[in-house]
Amino acid sequence: MVLDLTVAPNAQFNIDNKTITVYAFDASKPIQNLHNQTVNIIASGPSIADLAFAKLLDMPTIFVNGSISLTEQYDFTNIVGYVISDARFISHQPEILQKHYTGQPLYATLAVFEAMKITHPALLLMYHQVMRILHPVDRPLATKSKPSFFSKQGFKEKFLNKKKSLTEFKTHPNFVIDDAHKPKAIGVSLDITYGFVEGGTVAYIAAQLAFSRQAGAIHLYGIDLLNSDQPRFYESTDNSAPSKLSKAITERIVPSFNLLGRVYKHQGIPVTNFSPVSKTLFDSLNG
Repeated sequence: MVLDLTVAPNAQFNIDNKTITVYAFDASKPIQNLHNQTVNIIASGPSIADLAFAKLLDMPTIFVNGSISLTEQYDFTNIVGYVISDARFISHQPEILQKHYTGQPLYATLAVFEAMKITHPALLLMYHQVMRILHPVDRPLATKSKPSFFSKQGFKEKFLNKKKSLTEFKTHPNFVIDDAHKPKAIGVSLDITYGFVEGGTVAYIAAQLAFSRQAGAIHLYGIDLLNSDQPRFYESTDNSAPSKLSKAITERIVPSFNLLGRVYKHQGIPVTNFSPVSKTLFDSLNG
């Protein structure tokens, strides 16, 4: 029996007495197809500061969180995505979006868009046409706003948004789940129209987005992990956001990326990690 997934709904926001709609991601839309191109995903590890960008600037590029600030220094000519999954990034680094977001295709969770309505309403109003909602597969309506449980809509959303176990998706054709992994099951999505699987870092979501959009190869930059106690390349020691990466590296992030690398390579899409810091951590991100 195949689990019937709840696809993320579109979302409406009222800004300055105008109602706008942010649509859910749909991989079947022609505009989402990357036509087998090699896609670079640029994260925010300190090693980014030493990267030679000249050869990357014209390639399809997906930024995550603060890495979009690189557009101030470099002329990226083919930005195909910008991914934010945690609304805390919006509140901790509001100036990043204000200064560097200029209408690049934005893929984010509903919680992020709700935060933007408060912190960056003008950006949401101006660029909502190029924004798309992504959702974690185990929480299809993941958002911080909580309608009253006693209202009809509140009851419906509480029921639909009850967190599920990844094991429930083991037989679904859009996911590969390793429920033997301890302490918790891990997985990867083959089409994030139906949700992404969380893997401890936003770059993991970006990789699933690239695969779902028919990338031909996925190159990862700035996924350092081993120096997660150091500020991200766009931060200083005084304004760095707290990181929980060190606690999740061995149990979640590395196993998840290794699973992703194996699954996508089996599908004909090689994934390569170019971080000199974390290269030895992975056994299946060598293209």
